Amino acid sequence: MRPRTVGTAEVTPDMKVLVTVEEAAAMLSLGRTLAWALVRRNELRSIKVGNTRRVVVASLHEYVDRQLEAG
Repeated sequence: MRPRTVGTAEVTPDMKVLVTVEEAAAMLSLGRTLAWALVRRNELRSIKVGNTRRVVVASLHEYVDRQLEAG
């Protein structure tokens, strides 16, 4: 994920609050199909934005923490 310029500010991936399911998959080093399954099972919190689905970045950290606890 490349930084993007918005106005005069550069937006980097670590500044995002919402990401696509595909970006979430890449951030977790998972496949796209598994990421969508996690969204459908509500293991990754997401919202609808227009006709698209966005994953809440904080839920990625929560997912990893739950996996570590279950470990």
